[in-house]
Amino acid sequence: MDFVSLFVKDFIAQLQSPTLAFLIGGMIIAALGSELVIPESICTIIVFMLLTKIGLTGGIAIRNSNLTEMVLPMIFAVITGITIVFISRYTLAKLPKVKVVDAIATGGLFGAVSGSTMAAGLTVLEEQKMAYEAWAGALYPFMDIPALVTAIVIANIYLNNKKRKEAAYSTEQPVAAGDYPDQKDYPSTRQEYLSQQQDAGDNKVKIWPIIEESLRGPALSAMLLGLALGLFTQPESVYKGFYDPAFRGLLSILMLVMGMEAWSRIGELRKVAQWYVVYSVVAPFVHGLIAFGLGMIAHYTMNFSMGGVVILAVIASSSSDISGPPTLRAGIPSANPSAYIGASTAVGTPVAIGLCIPFFLGLAQALGG
Repeated sequence: MDFVSLFVKDFIAQLQSPTLAFLIGGMIIAALGSELVIPESICTIIVFMLLTKIGLTGGIAIRNSNLTEMVLPMIFAVITGITIVFISRYTLAKLPKVKVVDAIATGGLFGAVSGSTMAAGLTVLEEQKMAYEAWAGALYPFMDIPALVTAIVIANIYLNNKKRKEAAYSTEQPVAAGDYPDQKDYPSTRQEYLSQQQDAGDNKVKIWPIIEESLRGPALSAMLLGLALGLFTQPESVYKGFYDPAFRGLLSILMLVMGMEAWSRIGELRKVAQWYVVYSVVAPFVHGLIAFGLGMIAHYTMNFSMGGVVILAVIASSSSDISGPPTLRAGIPSANPSAYIGASTAVGTPVAIGLCIPFFLGLAQALGG
């Protein structure tokens, strides 16, 4: 009962907080047909400032803390990101009318991290006065990059295996000699097999370009820049005078934009299987619970704070809305963006921000946080 009452209390508080209120407000005005448009260039600046601030916070904290305390949470972040992709591969991909490649891409997007959701989670923890490690935001890339790399590798392995099977099947079919005027054009199983093996070798997935693409993404670049500046320089004055005071106001604008975009993406889900909606509602809780469980191990063994456990669970429940989509578009071009982006933006993000944050906060408080 303690957990239920804490969850209800936190959920009501979330409805009244600017973070969720602006998200819902954006969805409402979009549904009413508002012509309000916030230029993409402004959104880009806002995202840069938010993630730079989170990076600065983490860098300053890392500079002043014991690095051994970070090892286990970082390992758990990597494990969580990879696990989420495999969960989607062997659950969502098995459902009716869901293509395997689309399911893998969806898993990659949900395994990657939403900077805005993480920012919202950090804000709620501060409002609730729950202590957490300032470097916890630096767990972002340790979950984000492994998830995207794993999704692209698994998808390409699947596609290559599918091509080989289709080629093997086609060589088993009878071919009329008259179809090939020149004998040299007449296919043989051995020739086709060697050709396919050569193609498979040429199509091997190269991991470093995927990592490089992720690192160059605007979200991760901004955060890593802030992390480096906080770690190797003394940015405290500009941090306290500019980035920290502006953080919540900028976040509210971004939530408004995300609410409007979430509503516009709902139409895309009609083009794909309804199972994506079910997955988008259930998956954030499942992913977050996995991370929460691993975070509790770090809590009991390395004194990882309960606030840090909540942050780990929140970033696991989130789905990438900035750097993930373009990375997956480039890495898995055959996947349907309407499926994985629609599932993430229209359903996954509102669920993560509106339900998962108060859920894991209440769970942590019920366990004595």
